[in-house]
Amino acid sequence: MGARIAERNISKMTQNTVALVLAGGKGSRLKELTDWRAKPGVPFGGKFRIIDFPLSNCINSGIRKISVLTQYKSHSLQRHLQRGWSFLSGQFGEFLEVLPAQQRQGEGWYAGTADAVYQNLDIIRYYQPDYVLILAGDHIYKMDYGKMIAAHVATGADVTVGCLAVPLEEAKAFGVMAVDDGGRIVEFAEKPENPKSMPGDDTQALASMGIYVFSTKYLRDSLVADAADKDSIHDFGHNIIPGAIANDKIFSFRFMNANTGATGYWRDVGTIDAYWDANMDLVHVTPELNMYDTEWPIWTHQEQLPPAKFTFDDDARRGMAADALISGGCLITGATVRRSVLFSNVRVHSFSEVEDCVVLPDVEIRRNCRLKRCVIDKGSVIPEGTVIGENREDDARRFRVSECGIVLVTPEMLGQDLHQV
Repeated sequence: MGARIAERNISKMTQNTVALVLAGGKGSRLKELTDWRAKPGVPFGGKFRIIDFPLSNCINSGIRKISVLTQYKSHSLQRHLQRGWSFLSGQFGEFLEVLPAQQRQGEGWYAGTADAVYQNLDIIRYYQPDYVLILAGDHIYKMDYGKMIAAHVATGADVTVGCLAVPLEEAKAFGVMAVDDGGRIVEFAEKPENPKSMPGDDTQALASMGIYVFSTKYLRDSLVADAADKDSIHDFGHNIIPGAIANDKIFSFRFMNANTGATGYWRDVGTIDAYWDANMDLVHVTPELNMYDTEWPIWTHQEQLPPAKFTFDDDARRGMAADALISGGCLITGATVRRSVLFSNVRVHSFSEVEDCVVLPDVEIRRNCRLKRCVIDKGSVIPEGTVIGENREDDARRFRVSECGIVLVTPEMLGQDLHQV
């Protein structure tokens, strides 16, 4: 499924890099989907968590010194990391460690992305890396960070910012930059109301991916100065990056598809609509995000589950799925599933129809249900005869309906208090 990926840039530079994955955010735009989990811990793609993608990028890029910074409701995320990412070998200098907010500097929790890294400067110093790679833990993409680190060294940059072209109307949700002919950043605005377009293309803007490579000493000096600035909100996009433009060497790195030269696949699944869209991308015959790429595998915690099973082959009830991802442990008994993503241990009972849905683990859909364009949260039990996705007003009275009409269903909305305290 697709061309083979280009040669990786694994080198002494990647081996001397520490990656810091910022995974403390709530992801409030995902509404009730993040009531009980941090956004990086949200399930994605049938068997993964969102954070598996940047972590897999690190491993595949030859970066095996990784710290994950957590804060908001991180228990399920930490448990996932312990179960699925414990294969790195400390005896070879490899690690994946979790750094929860613990008031290492001052009295507060992490006050911003820059403050989160500042509070862990002593740990960075202990590992003595040449370079620090800072990543968001909540985006879906495949990227060779080694190429970005190599470009950082080749330009002699103090900091390099990963970027990609986005439609101008979407750019106000990102940090937007302007660059000179050599790729040096000359302007940067975080989430501007009127973003500037790229030279030669007034339909697109150059947007930050929230990926930064810093030379270690420069990072330390910048964060110490920012921590002392009482007017700063201690954020990379608002403070550190704009502050570097006037006097320091700050360069851009364009994220491109290694095979086609076009802008690479990258998704911020920060809203219900975006989350549903990105999952639905995967059911296409040839999705942009190739999950079957043996050259660039996505690592995760793999539960020991039986195969998915489809039962009954009568005209009245036939267990079947078409254009769908069906994970281990699923039982489709006399039901029909179309254009949907079913995570592990989902049970769909007879005479039910599931279309264009994202169904998270351990969901039970009882008999005679019709579900369309839904996201069903983990552990939900859909009562017999339930119809969702056919009447927006009716759906809105019971559930969360997004701007584009995607229906989010959680156990609490169904009166099932799985998280009662």
